Amino acid sequence: MQDTHISLAHGNGGRYMRELIEEIFARHLSNPDLDVQADAVPIALDSNDVLFTTDGFTVQPLEFPGGNIGSLAVHGTTNDLAVAGAIPKYLSLNAFIEEGMEIATLERIIQTLAEAAAEIGVKVVAGDTKVLRRGEGGGLYLATTGVGIRQGAKLSMQNIRDGDALIVSGPVGDHGIAVMLAREEFGLRGDIQSDAASVLNLTTAALGFSGLRFMRDPTRGGIATVCSELQRATGMGIRLQQETLPVRDPVQSVCDMLGYDPMYLACEGRVVAVVDPSEASSLLDSWRGLEEGQGAAIIGKVDSSIQHVLMETEIGGERILEELEDDPLPRIC
Repeated sequence: MQDTHISLAHGNGGRYMRELIEEIFARHLSNPDLDVQADAVPIALDSNDVLFTTDGFTVQPLEFPGGNIGSLAVHGTTNDLAVAGAIPKYLSLNAFIEEGMEIATLERIIQTLAEAAAEIGVKVVAGDTKVLRRGEGGGLYLATTGVGIRQGAKLSMQNIRDGDALIVSGPVGDHGIAVMLAREEFGLRGDIQSDAASVLNLTTAALGFSGLRFMRDPTRGGIATVCSELQRATGMGIRLQQETLPVRDPVQSVCDMLGYDPMYLACEGRVVAVVDPSEASSLLDSWRGLEEGQGAAIIGKVDSSIQHVLMETEIGGERILEELEDDPLPRIC
């Protein structure tokens, strides 16, 4: 394929489309089960407890420090399965490519996507491509579906009890600030890396604790949104401790300058776990023993004596974290 940019012909079902799929998608995904000619493919599922999720991804810029839209799509979809207690097995991939996109950029993104999938042992078994007219897309949109097999007990917000501890697996807000700085908005630049990564090792370790109630990855809306969901579902309040909330100094500095709250910023490689307080320290130690969880911290607890999400500040005050209404940053995922 000699073309350097995507044209509408790459989406017309003919030779250009076939070459695009074969020379970029099929070559990098290199999965013998990926039949680019088939309308449907069989998958092996040795369990009756199958979990299924779907997601869409749009981010600007397409490539950012710590990842790109390809790795983001794999991690975002498989992390949704992992925090539900599943081992991800299969993905489908739909690519919506804008006319004029540089083919070299597309190839880098798909190569990274393939590497991210291979790293966690998930196979891309089906997919589709569509080409949008110039000006109708953001360069590239990806849509994915994930299938996994549940491991162990069913996790649910309904399992949560008064006094349960909340643990986050690492510093928050890295992804949101990394993407914003990559756009060079507000005249700011920096070298903050996105935390976009698989959380499978973290969730697998957590599933070994009988007191584990629930897990969630705090993506859009951040930890504050997860806590709001917990409060609404359980009818119990969430009491958080600002002094234990892990936030990297550069992230906090950007937040201070621009008036952002790291509690509402997206993470793409973190887990919030709700666990019986008697096992909180053990789970914390388990996570800190992993490379992915070295910055883990106990950040609060479920408190039935309040009916909202309450942050106890470092200076001894209290503030209520309201449910997110407006985007705290331009769209980042």
